[in-house]
Amino acid sequence: MFHKEGNNIILITLSLCISLGLLTHINVDNDILRYLIFGAIIVFLILILQFFRNPKRNFALNKTKVLSPVDGKVVVIEEVFEKEYYNEKRLQISVFMSPLNVHVTRYPTGGEVVYSKYHPGKYLVAWHPKSSEENERTTVVVRSEEFGDVLHRQIAGAMARRIVNYAKNSEQVEQASDSGFIKFGSRVDVFLPLDVNVQVELNQKVKGGITVLASK
Repeated sequence: MFHKEGNNIILITLSLCISLGLLTHINVDNDILRYLIFGAIIVFLILILQFFRNPKRNFALNKTKVLSPVDGKVVVIEEVFEKEYYNEKRLQISVFMSPLNVHVTRYPTGGEVVYSKYHPGKYLVAWHPKSSEENERTTVVVRSEEFGDVLHRQIAGAMARRIVNYAKNSEQVEQASDSGFIKFGSRVDVFLPLDVNVQVELNQKVKGGITVLASK
């Protein structure tokens, strides 16, 4: 199953691979070279398909828990001063996604969207300390019953060139439902109250909508 954000790219890639395959079959006489090109075409197609995959998952929704918004590896757990929305200290948990991860972004909590904003910016590598403030990004805040305002920020990486954000102000959203999509590598930051119980460790691999980041 593939995410809708990949439909056009998958169709274009498939058409390109078929065309390259036919041109190679017609114009390349050397069998070894022909098979090498065919192999490269197949690998490229598989990489595109796996990037836009959207596996079916059974989510265990729980309003007393904050779920990871994306698949990837936890790279930051620290107290920071968040100045875009809160203007106060918050606990930041960041998940880095490689191009091999599922790139669907999911709401870590359910509730009302009270803030949604897109910021154009640079394309520093996603683990760069300044990427959270200087890269292309979107900031979304959901007001939940248990945790108050929970902010998650999609951040484009060095390979990413487009962030898709579905959040609209004042709408009610369900935990683990689609919040957006980031194309070709990135990270997501989650900002939480300082008194939450963190349930993950640095370098731990997490799954979007499945792994619990924090609880009350």
